[in-house]
Amino acid sequence: MAEIIDGKLLAKKIRQEVKEEVDKIKKEGIFPKLAVIMVGENSASKVYVRNKSKACNETGIEYEEFLLKEETSMEELLKLIQELNDRKDIHGILLQSPIPKHLDINEAFASINPNKDVDGFHPINAGKLSLNQDCFVSCTPYGVVKMLEAYNIPIEGANVVIIGRSNIVGKPLAQCLLNKNATITICHSKTKDIKEITKKADILIAALGKPRFVTEDMVKQGATVIDIGINRLEEGLVGDVDFENVEKKVAYITPVPGGVGPMTIAMLMKNVLKAAKNNNK
Repeated sequence: MAEIIDGKLLAKKIRQEVKEEVDKIKKEGIFPKLAVIMVGENSASKVYVRNKSKACNETGIEYEEFLLKEETSMEELLKLIQELNDRKDIHGILLQSPIPKHLDINEAFASINPNKDVDGFHPINAGKLSLNQDCFVSCTPYGVVKMLEAYNIPIEGANVVIIGRSNIVGKPLAQCLLNKNATITICHSKTKDIKEITKKADILIAALGKPRFVTEDMVKQGATVIDIGINRLEEGLVGDVDFENVEKKVAYITPVPGGVGPMTIAMLMKNVLKAAKNNNK
């Protein structure tokens, strides 16, 4: 049976470290603050936003949210982002995705000041990550790397297979692990013989948004499996991995819920803290 990678416990520890650091810099007159923008009425987004505000509360980071109507225009969204860029009291800006179809999310991300881009989606931060320079790293990939490190799972030289090539998870995660000297393969909807590729992975990461896509016959005995998927089914939340069956075969596995999810929010807190400290330099 696999050892369960407990993201909840690890995230709690990281949030505690952030809180201690926040308390310390507040004494120096620095009050880290996050602004969250949400456009429209996405029910999953509402849950994520609520969890972010809870984490801010817990770590002592100040928090302000901007809830915009579904019919908000691109001009209005960019105007708000510009106002937040200009505000000295705000260190981090987060635009909750998805946003309504008539808005251009890439243009919105690119309009956030890269020094306040705590989600790591600005082209400058994405570019710096690929050059292995100091930057804001997208929170989910950052959390995955921290989990592997916390459980002493070797990254250097490991054969890593990522299923999913999104700009938010798959691509930045590949870059993070490449920067740590892993050998990376990315699979996606056009990949042929996906099973033949996943069976060779020392570390298999599923981030494609299909419930229980990764089955027992797709994984190598003794591999590490990281499940980033969150799928809402009638029976509750399930990941992209068939947990019950895959767990019997691998050395390490993350659960859903309680795996990568809490880590994403913990790393966001770390990024806001970093932004506040950078701003003060």
